[in-house]
Amino acid sequence: MNDTGALTTIKLAWQALKVTLSHYRKAPLQAGAILLGIVLAVTLLIGVKATNDNAINSYREAGEALGQQASLFITPKARGVSLDEALYFQLRQSGIQALPVISGVLDDAQGRQWQVEGSDIIAALGTFEQRGNGRNHLPLNRLLAGEPIIVMSDSLHQGLKAPPTLSLGGRTLEVLALADSQQLGNRLYLDISLAQQLLKREGTLSYIALFGEPQKLKERLKQSGLPLGKLNISEQDKGAALTALTRSFHLNLNAMGMLAFVVGLFIAYNGVRYSLMKRRRLLLLLLKQGLGRRALMLALLLELLLLVFIGSASGFILALQLSQWLQPMVALTLEQLYGATLLPGNWRWQWLAEGAGLTLIAALLACVPLYLELCHQSLAQNTQSQWHAHRHRSMHKRLFLIGVALLALTALLYPLSQTHQHSLGLMGLLTLAIPLLLPQLLQSLLGLLARLFPSGLSKYAIADTRELVAPLALAMMALLLALCANIAMNTLVGSFDKTLRSWLDTRLHAELYIRPGAGNMANLEHFLEQQAPGLAHFYQWQAPFYAKGSGNALEINLISRDADSIARTTALKTPAQVASKEQVQGAQNKQQQALQTVIQGQALAISEPLALTLGLAPGDKLSLCPEKECKTPLTLPISAIYYDYGNPKGEVLLAQSLWHRLKLPTEAVSLAVSGIATSAERAKGAGLTSIAALERALIQELGLSPVQVYSQQKIRDEAIRVFNKTFSITLVLNTLTLLVAAVGLFSAVLMLTQSRQASLAMLRSLGLTRGRLLSMLLLQMLLVVLLTCLLALPMGAILGYLLIHKVTLQAFGWTIAMQWDWLAYGRVVLLSLLCCILAVIVPLYWQSRRSLVSSLQQEVL
Repeated sequence: MNDTGALTTIKLAWQALKVTLSHYRKAPLQAGAILLGIVLAVTLLIGVKATNDNAINSYREAGEALGQQASLFITPKARGVSLDEALYFQLRQSGIQALPVISGVLDDAQGRQWQVEGSDIIAALGTFEQRGNGRNHLPLNRLLAGEPIIVMSDSLHQGLKAPPTLSLGGRTLEVLALADSQQLGNRLYLDISLAQQLLKREGTLSYIALFGEPQKLKERLKQSGLPLGKLNISEQDKGAALTALTRSFHLNLNAMGMLAFVVGLFIAYNGVRYSLMKRRRLLLLLLKQGLGRRALMLALLLELLLLVFIGSASGFILALQLSQWLQPMVALTLEQLYGATLLPGNWRWQWLAEGAGLTLIAALLACVPLYLELCHQSLAQNTQSQWHAHRHRSMHKRLFLIGVALLALTALLYPLSQTHQHSLGLMGLLTLAIPLLLPQLLQSLLGLLARLFPSGLSKYAIADTRELVAPLALAMMALLLALCANIAMNTLVGSFDKTLRSWLDTRLHAELYIRPGAGNMANLEHFLEQQAPGLAHFYQWQAPFYAKGSGNALEINLISRDADSIARTTALKTPAQVASKEQVQGAQNKQQQALQTVIQGQALAISEPLALTLGLAPGDKLSLCPEKECKTPLTLPISAIYYDYGNPKGEVLLAQSLWHRLKLPTEAVSLAVSGIATSAERAKGAGLTSIAALERALIQELGLSPVQVYSQQKIRDEAIRVFNKTFSITLVLNTLTLLVAAVGLFSAVLMLTQSRQASLAMLRSLGLTRGRLLSMLLLQMLLVVLLTCLLALPMGAILGYLLIHKVTLQAFGWTIAMQWDWLAYGRVVLLSLLCCILAVIVPLYWQSRRSLVSSLQQEVL
């Protein structure tokens, strides 16, 4: 009997499903609104996930250009120092499979910079043949003959729409595309001899890759008797270090994708609710004709499942295209910040399953209560009455109280969040609280406005606007979320831009910065003494090292500068509690004293990212170690923490006396000069009289590469360019989220205006002119949107404060002074108002083409 009843229920549900779906043939806009929300939600969620997954997979699988992953790497200990290529030949003579690699940056004719890499074609040949040929065969004979050929991947070639030739380093190179399977990623590949010529680094290498079983290779290296004691030998970590380094970046992208997903679901839920409201009479009729409530519930669930499947499948296809569009921006950001190489990604079926599953779960949680309420309604209920208007008001009050409780919980947990994961959780609580407050706030604000207007059309318009809050609530909540996210992100980007420029003003004190390469510093000094005497010289020493706090040793950059450079270019972190003039003056005096202890070699200064990573503060002690095991540490107190926005690794700054005590290389890696104009004036026109002239002379007479000589302005421009690229992907996702919300607003207002055709026609029949009616509707919608935008300003500011002072600080170690960008806020408000105007004008235009009687008939149909 139970089986028979279940079968009957299924049959009835199937028939009811046919009836409910036939409704969408007459009202495709309703189905389109639901599908639009699902498609947009899945597109942005899966598009971001695919981009992140492909990037992380690239870290694990990326190998050498044209080859497989190496087992060991031999690199110089000092940054900016090269290896002698003679070591590679000695390794090959010892029978060790090795690959010499040189990499660097070259400028093209338009001043754009390109990352290039060269290796020994013969050494890479075996691996290349195993991988097979791509679309274009590698022209080995031409490459080995030294012809000017540069190779890039198919994906990069198509994405850049590269010309047949490319001018790099003053030479014209023929461009060839190679299959993506050859592990080129975003690198430009050259034969090593040509790369050395273009980079002006003949006889040197960036690193040597070794292939084979790691332990056996280490034993063979020991037995070879080669002088490897002053070099770093590191194992392949399958991208573990890079994954850890970029975890914050990918986490932030996932958070943006999830926010866009939530905004899309708001749109879909609003479409479902509107569709049920329009079908309420039909569903009640089915119940009156004997359709069981279980059968109706099953029919509605099957309809929802069908819509989710169609929307998810469509969104998945669009997500793959979105991922292809986002990939170059992410690749460029990761390459500039972390030196990562991204390979072309492959799509996976599980992304569709994850997107559809998450959408279905969210849809069921949101819609099942709505379905249950509809299925258990009284059959005698008047179908033309307001749809539980009083229940909407009470629900808005409950949502407001929940939102206030979430805000209070966020405030209580704020001091306890010590990691960026916890802070992102706080942002999640705040993101949930913000939209819950909106409906009740709109009702209250409109109630206050109604008291300001006398009786008549204006008072009626305000009162009618309050009734529109319930059907518009979800669209406004989605818009509020998107606006708050946009305001917060624009605040972060604008604040960081000003902070970075201010930091560069302090950090860049010289006119020209030169990295001459290992063994060339003496030649550079002699040249400057002869050609540009009287210039002030500033030196910097740098070496990879390890720092150990209370936990494990961490790889860092150890920095030393001359005393004048330390005093002039170190921007020390100011305590947060400093407020009054006396406190500011006292803090500045303490900072000067702290710097003096660093210059005298009595203490260390560490970068802010390192301090946050190790949980250190001034007064704590830090151990410096030449090796990871930290067997012979040098432990010193920390006297100061300084701002650093240019290095993903931690830095430790120490005086020259400590540098020599650690027995580190005495040759500086870079030299900065200033006073060029002053010295030229003293020489009365003699010698080199400009920065550009000195730069040209260094390149032409000393044979330096353009990437080894940087003017202050060039460094500043490059830093700003990298900054813009770093935030480009986040800003794109943020803009897409706002556009999704704008589409949702358009859809909601469009459906609402259509549903009000009868009441609007009644106003026209009472003598209201079409012009006044249009003005009233526009002002009603614009008022709701404008109030939402005004509420978004303080809420977005709170979100931005949390993003700047918690998430960004803990994830990247960057202290940023919060700044407002009123122009950006004005743009997003104007965009919202424009969408509102379009959403009202379009249905009114449709209605104007219908007769007044036809519109009035909507009241009883």
